[in-house]
Amino acid sequence: MLPRAPTWHPIINQPMTTVPTPRWRRICLAPRSPGGREAVIMPRNLSRTDVVIVGMGAAGGVAALPLTNAGLKVVGLEAGGWLSPRDFAPDELRNGARNWPQSVQKAASEAPTLRATTADQAVQGGHPMMNAVGGTSMHYWAQSWRLNPWDFQVVTATRERYGANRIPAGSTIEDWPFTYTELEPYYDKVEYAVGISGQAGNVQGNMNPAGNIFEGARSREYPMRPLRASPFTDLMGTAARNLGWNPFQGPAAITSELYDGRPPCQYHGFCNRGGCHVQAKGSTAFTVIPKAADTGNLEVVTFARVINIVTDNDGKVTGVDYIRGNETFFQPADAVLLASYAYENVRLLQLSKSRAFPNGLSNNAGQLGRHYMSHHQGSPVLALFDRDLHNWYGLPAQGVAIDEWADDNFDHADLDFIGGANLWVHTDRKPMGAAKMNTFGAVPSWGSDWKAFIMKNADRSNMSYIQKTTLPYEDNYLDLDPVVKDPLGFPVTRITARYRDNEKRIAAFSQDKMEQWYLEAGAIKVSKFGPGNAMGASTHAYGGTRMGLNSDTNVVNEWGFSHEAPNLGILGGSVMGNSGSRNPTLTVQALAWRTAEYLASNWRSVVG
Repeated sequence: MLPRAPTWHPIINQPMTTVPTPRWRRICLAPRSPGGREAVIMPRNLSRTDVVIVGMGAAGGVAALPLTNAGLKVVGLEAGGWLSPRDFAPDELRNGARNWPQSVQKAASEAPTLRATTADQAVQGGHPMMNAVGGTSMHYWAQSWRLNPWDFQVVTATRERYGANRIPAGSTIEDWPFTYTELEPYYDKVEYAVGISGQAGNVQGNMNPAGNIFEGARSREYPMRPLRASPFTDLMGTAARNLGWNPFQGPAAITSELYDGRPPCQYHGFCNRGGCHVQAKGSTAFTVIPKAADTGNLEVVTFARVINIVTDNDGKVTGVDYIRGNETFFQPADAVLLASYAYENVRLLQLSKSRAFPNGLSNNAGQLGRHYMSHHQGSPVLALFDRDLHNWYGLPAQGVAIDEWADDNFDHADLDFIGGANLWVHTDRKPMGAAKMNTFGAVPSWGSDWKAFIMKNADRSNMSYIQKTTLPYEDNYLDLDPVVKDPLGFPVTRITARYRDNEKRIAAFSQDKMEQWYLEAGAIKVSKFGPGNAMGASTHAYGGTRMGLNSDTNVVNEWGFSHEAPNLGILGGSVMGNSGSRNPTLTVQALAWRTAEYLASNWRSVVG
């Protein structure tokens, strides 16, 4: 018998023991060099747990709380480690230019390759995500939007209002298997657990023009008032009202006041691409994960790289294999929740082949990797003003929004697209970024004239952020790259995807509205950028394990569990069938809470 191996609980710092017995199942790692031999390893068994969560980021971190509150034992496997406020000190060079600490992590070594079509050569780019307890919620902008009720029923609503022929050709869009009303209670739970600041516009049908009058009905107000306005957002708000629009301050997972023991935002100007050294940003590492740990039912294992989801011959998931340091372990579990972001969710499933799933786990219907899209966030509009805007401080989530042209909030009868865009302008400017500003064709990008232009105009420009409806299409998908490998020899994800006419027409339409808004606010010059083509790796990635009632066209059911392996749940944007006109994080978290709560309430029927 092997000796018991003492370990330490990574959160509560108490000793734990496991019994690492050899398991007679071999894992073969691909050779790291041409002509090399496969590395054959035998994972060691660990003690069984109720649930394994793969990835303790924005989705996995949220799922841990309802599971542990229900008394289930949970092991959270995270490829990164714990980060401290020192890892995200207010430093533009360190966090922005040098991309620390994201640049040294697992995700950076497995960045997807990208091609617009199958006729193009796939080229590897960067990876937008990071590995850490809390994941990318450590350094994201923290905009925390709900989707519009229309986003859940695009097909039905479009056919009823405009006719069936208005669905774009080649799109695989389906209605969600439930409506906004079904998800609303879970939006509410996450908003209060994570801590969202904002101004409601529709509380149980009672409208408030200070908030978003186009939002779906909410059960109650946000837990905190919105982030404060600034002279620039006030300027843009006044211009919008002059146009007859309804501006409002957007919701953010950032404290505007003391909340749950965390101090309010300091508006210091280093939030973009940086974590929060005062923990005002609502990362799951500071909100739900500590609460789950307090139950005594959560163990977080850091620097654990999952390489395989294991199934038996009947197709039931039995646990996961992971590498930590120089050792490989098998963590048995009654249920597995995969929460490693869209690209890694799909890749890990495609790599997890077995007798029951020869083409990848939960891929017998051939839907794994299909219906992919990355959110059309490009095609911005840039404006130059004749005065300083005082935007040196603040944060990207501190801004003003216009939803008149989002989703189906306006009549599309005479237009050639469906969907729309959320228009957003915000504070936040830093010296290095300002020195790289667009010169609007007035001077060359070097020399004394350039220096004079920067000195005069460094605080006089603003770039909009326009999030647009993005749909899935038949030949947009994720698969394994046949050539490019990660350091362990596994293929990286290959993205084959591009924006279509519907997305490009939305871009042109929304740019015209944004230009109108800037000019009303006093802009003296406006520049527009191109409509985009290839869908690059994005922090707003969707599809690949889509959710739906039809098992022939979807990977998971309405609760987020695999149609083919019922005790496998999938969390994240990979289950979403369309983007809406706003950030996915809050919706991802609401879905994760819903999936976890369903598992806890229906334990026997799920795990068998």
